Amino acid sequence: QVQLIESGGGLVQAGDSLTLSCKASGRIFSSTFMAWFRRAPGKEREFVAGIRWGVGNTYYADSVKGRFTISRVQAENMVYLQMNSLKPEDTAVYYCALDRGGYSTMHSTYDSWGQGTQVTVSS
Repeated sequence: QVQLIESGGGLVQAGDSLTLSCKASGRIFSSTFMAWFRRAPGKEREFVAGIRWGVGNTYYADSVKGRFTISRVQAENMVYLQMNSLKPEDTAVYYCALDRGGYSTMHSTYDSWGQGTQVTVSS
């Protein structure tokens, strides 16, 4: 099973930028879908952004479209989430996740999860 390790969270001010990284161990097939989810206090885990590992097509939640960018470096088994113009409502634990079955925005279909990294945006 692929293991995922996130890094890059922290405390920032509204309007700042932050980049999250996710390192995947093991082989990742081209059909794999990699994504970032987040869970804010008192809320359900929600899809933030995803990328098809092979072709690189990207998908975003409406709440982050235009501000966040997901990317991957296949040779390094790395996935990134560049977050710009951060808002207090972006405060959450962010999780990297892998779905061997392809595109999905439902957390229940994902096969592997990282431990999460905290992002806190102060106003």
